[in-house]
Amino acid sequence: MSLSKPIMNLVASYLQNLYIHPIKTKSITSCIVGSAGSIASQIVSGQSLRLDPVLAFGLYGLLFGGTIPHYFYGFIENVFAEESTAFPLAKKLLFERLLFAPFMQAFSLYTLARFEGKNHHAALKQLNALYCTLLEANWKWLTLFQVINIAFIPPMLRVLFMNFVGFGWAMFVASKRRQQTQKKE
Repeated sequence: MSLSKPIMNLVASYLQNLYIHPIKTKSITSCIVGSAGSIASQIVSGQSLRLDPVLAFGLYGLLFGGTIPHYFYGFIENVFAEESTAFPLAKKLLFERLLFAPFMQAFSLYTLARFEGKNHHAALKQLNALYCTLLEANWKWLTLFQVINIAFIPPMLRVLFMNFVGFGWAMFVASKRRQQTQKKE
């Protein structure tokens, strides 16, 4: 019982901040989760810890990982409102999987490379090498989580839910990027 009170206080504080400062809270959460995913990926791979990917994932989460999904989920709630369209879940899911996911996957790969200090040419080269593989994996592995997210998670908590899923995804993306870099060397 003694541990539950601090945990409940933390959850209450998080939800209060999410309500009062939604973008700031989602961005900071995305920063922490992205950085942690990068660190975990490096630890699991047995490599020595490199700071540049950790900072890249953290900065990406801070600037884009909370803001873009926040506005995206709000957008699909407005465009595909349940009372105004037939099959709103299917439409939201198709829009997310076929339009948003491909764009975000490309944007993420390019931006992460740039945040690591790679020039435009090197970032594009990495994007070209990894995009199809990661997009296919995204569609294959993350579609079920998006169904759960869109169908059952309240809109205010959707970014948080995908951050938890994103921890594993960040580990996967980090490992694929590392493998591609090692092949190049």
